[in-house]
Amino acid sequence: MNYRALCFVDMPFGKKPDLKSGMVVDFDQIYNEAIKPAIEDCGLEALRGDEERTGGIIHSAMFARLLLAEFVVADLTLANANVFYELGIRHAAKPFTTVPIFANISALPFDVALVRAVGYRLKNGKLTKASAQKLRTELAERLRAAIDEVATDDSPLFQLIPKFPGIDLPEEVTETFKDRIKEAEEFREILSAARSKPSRQEKREALLKIQRDRGDLKTVRRSVLIELLFSFRNAEGFDEMVDLYDAFPDYLKDYVVAKQQFALALNRRNQSGDREEALRILDELLKNRGPDPETLGIKGRIHKDIYKEAAEAKKITAGAALDDAINAYTKGFEADPREYYPGVNAISLLIQKGDAEALKEVERLLPLVSFAVARRGGASSSDYWDLATVLELACIGTDWPLAVRILPRALLATTDSFNTETTLGNLQLLKRARERSGQSIPEIDAILAELLARTSELRGEGQVKAK
Repeated sequence: MNYRALCFVDMPFGKKPDLKSGMVVDFDQIYNEAIKPAIEDCGLEALRGDEERTGGIIHSAMFARLLLAEFVVADLTLANANVFYELGIRHAAKPFTTVPIFANISALPFDVALVRAVGYRLKNGKLTKASAQKLRTELAERLRAAIDEVATDDSPLFQLIPKFPGIDLPEEVTETFKDRIKEAEEFREILSAARSKPSRQEKREALLKIQRDRGDLKTVRRSVLIELLFSFRNAEGFDEMVDLYDAFPDYLKDYVVAKQQFALALNRRNQSGDREEALRILDELLKNRGPDPETLGIKGRIHKDIYKEAAEAKKITAGAALDDAINAYTKGFEADPREYYPGVNAISLLIQKGDAEALKEVERLLPLVSFAVARRGGASSSDYWDLATVLELACIGTDWPLAVRILPRALLATTDSFNTETTLGNLQLLKRARERSGQSIPEIDAILAELLARTSELRGEGQVKAK
């Protein structure tokens, strides 16, 4: 059993761009070559924050780490909003067991400029051998000072407010938090094992067993039920999603994320009246909460599916459904231009529409969406949706060298057929739009073939048919 004290590392992960300098920072290299070794040099256990987020929306374990971990290292490079929010929580809890660090590619924001932080230098977004050793040494010195309880306060609250009490959790609360961390980790492993089954049917059966094992769902923690809902989605278990939502306690049915995913599941199940009910739910959310990228993105997907079916049946209503989808996706992107997902879908459908006004709107949106995905790491990201969006934008812009380079990374970045099937559908629409304009693009055919094969592999079924 491991009895070492925990040092929680709160930092970005993967490769992320600095928007001011244009430098792409390799945070994994910084963690592996300097931060983690420094922590282990001090006899502590290192746990990086993104590892806590792997399970999706279970946040309780991450907040518990911030409050309970004996030590925290926070990398303030790029002024990442999540890192700063979590640093604020930590500074309210502990006086001098938090060590901020940052790359000196830009100045720290004003509110933390006076915080005693360890700086480090980068070359082309990475630590050199010498700078890695320097950061390792200086970080270890700060941690050892905190271990020996001789460090001065590093929290502005403790510095400015005499006898600031911090957050001294009662023993029973501490034990409860520890139990929740353990439960979250165990549940995450159970869900991961279920999603790794070779076929969709086996995945669904494994997830249904997990659901049955929880017993009365009205007594199950909210985060567990929402996580299970997402797992069914990733396994394309849309019937199961609807049934699970119907079994939710009443308070959870009103939870925004639950309503959004229920609407998504209704659309994908598509029984009589499902889409009408899904649109009613989403319109109610928009009325009560205002424009939201996720709500409008799901609404856009429903209208897109209606359009595709109407177009295949050569119905006169296809054009109206296409306009409804474009409108929803565009509003979703404009509600928060940092969220590129509705933006790239709006572009794809505007190309599908293909008239002069639509193509002019493509010209307006394209640089905005490209910037939004670049802010999230773009081609340097390890996230599937970031990479899939770069792939779609490359195909839209006929940048085939970039598309070929990104494709294998995107295919390996997910184990969920829901993800690859979504990208597959978007690129099939793009292909049809190009063909209608008289273009034959063998490059996109090759990309579609790879996406078909990967989706088939993840489903554990025969070859998926192009739609």
